[in-house]
Amino acid sequence: MKQKTYIAGLYYRKSQEDERQGESISIENQRAILRKYAEEHGFEIHGEYIDDGVSGTTFDRPEVQRLLDDAKTGVINTIIVKDLSRFGRNYIEVGQYIDYIFPAFGIRFIAIQDNVDTENRDSNAMEMMPIMNIFNEWHAANTSKKIRAVLKSNAKDGKYHARKAPYGYVKSDTEKKTPIIDEEAAAVVKRIFEMRASGLSPHKIADILNEENIPNPSKYSMDKYGVVGKRNHFGLWSFCAVNSILNNPTYLGHMAQQRWSSISYKNHKRYKKDESEWVVVHNTHEPIISQELWDKVREVEKSVAQGRKTKRGYTHPLSGFLFCADCGGKMKLNYINRNGKIDFNFNCGNHMRIGKAYCFSHFIQAKDIEAIVLNDIREMAQRIVLDEKAIREDFIRHNAELADKAIKSAKKELQAKRKRTEELSRLMQLAYEDRLKGKMPEDICISFIQKYSEEQKKVDAEIAELEERLTETTNTIQSADEFIRNIKKYLEAPELTREMCYELIDRIIVGGLPKITGKEREIDIVYKIDIASVLRHKLNNSDK
Repeated sequence: MKQKTYIAGLYYRKSQEDERQGESISIENQRAILRKYAEEHGFEIHGEYIDDGVSGTTFDRPEVQRLLDDAKTGVINTIIVKDLSRFGRNYIEVGQYIDYIFPAFGIRFIAIQDNVDTENRDSNAMEMMPIMNIFNEWHAANTSKKIRAVLKSNAKDGKYHARKAPYGYVKSDTEKKTPIIDEEAAAVVKRIFEMRASGLSPHKIADILNEENIPNPSKYSMDKYGVVGKRNHFGLWSFCAVNSILNNPTYLGHMAQQRWSSISYKNHKRYKKDESEWVVVHNTHEPIISQELWDKVREVEKSVAQGRKTKRGYTHPLSGFLFCADCGGKMKLNYINRNGKIDFNFNCGNHMRIGKAYCFSHFIQAKDIEAIVLNDIREMAQRIVLDEKAIREDFIRHNAELADKAIKSAKKELQAKRKRTEELSRLMQLAYEDRLKGKMPEDICISFIQKYSEEQKKVDAEIAELEERLTETTNTIQSADEFIRNIKKYLEAPELTREMCYELIDRIIVGGLPKITGKEREIDIVYKIDIASVLRHKLNNSDK
């Protein structure tokens, strides 16, 4: 019988996460191991397939795809890797290839250091393969989690970790890679903000820049620094590029990172996170624009922000801010035409749609609620102007007292959860080792690892929530200063505007009509910063 000739493809992979493991995982190390093995076992080497700097959680890798194409078309009949994790860390896909696809095409698969060889399917290593694949996937998830934690910590420390600095800056050679101003591009950035502040739309700004043949950020980086971006669009500006600049706090001198994330360690599709999730460190580098110019742009943005419009195209300043005190639903804007005179009012939206079976009427004239809110803002602004320093200090102290217990509790809980996630990692490692030693049946091992992995995901989510709560607490002083600065502008405001509402108010809770509830109507104005409670406390004390 003629002996089969094995024509092998040698596959090497190293991810960015593997950099920390040093030489043992390098491409050169893998090459030495695989070539030595092939020569000692008489394999004919067809070629090498190298994915350098690519994660193993996905099979959307250029060289692994070329490897699989050559295997399926018969160019090679053997695939050799250093270990299973080099081939992939997604245990479902790895298992599908080894158990179904490779046998169908007559492909021999060898993972040297795991003793996996599909020619010998009765071996202990082949029996252990499902466990090893699950463990490799868990390792990938765990590594991804640790890397995210390091990046977040570095971001909080003011270290800049993006591939390149935003348009208008270049990365410095310092340890933190702090952005430094590129004067030529910075002038364009400042001009974009000035044009928007004057009322020009992002579309119009893009048109002006293109008419003047000013290259977009990608083209500029490529021409001046040789940095090739993902997008060029023939060097033309788009309204998206303009918007991206207008909403980037980096230009204020603040380091704004962790703005984007991937869906999971398996799915690398990126999405923009909510602004509340960004990691922002203030005053880390020289600003390109002033706070005044930034605020002016924000005012323009808010002035054109979409609120609920009537059929006549009118947007009320309080539209979207009013909520029913009894059912929690939004208050709906309505109007009555009395002989050509339009009177606006608000009522519980659920009452309007469903009727009194769901909620009762909370009717209030628009002019009345406007007057209540405007007077409250004026009075608060007046009290702040009279004693700003004391109110600021009282607010910070008041907030600190309220938050002290919560912070201590959150830190204690955070410590316990971090300890638990370390314990879960250890338990998964022990289960894997016990299976290798034959102390634990395969099905029980898989069950344990899956159970521990699910718990770890839950604990990780709880840790992220606790860390966010602690971060929010540290921003108290900055938030108070911003609120005080905004409300002082409206000391003598002649009327309530939508801009005022956006800057100051979180929501307004409207109580029921006295004739229905039998008690005085309550209107609770909830400001974005709870400085109102401090003011009311001081007022109550002064009355005593």
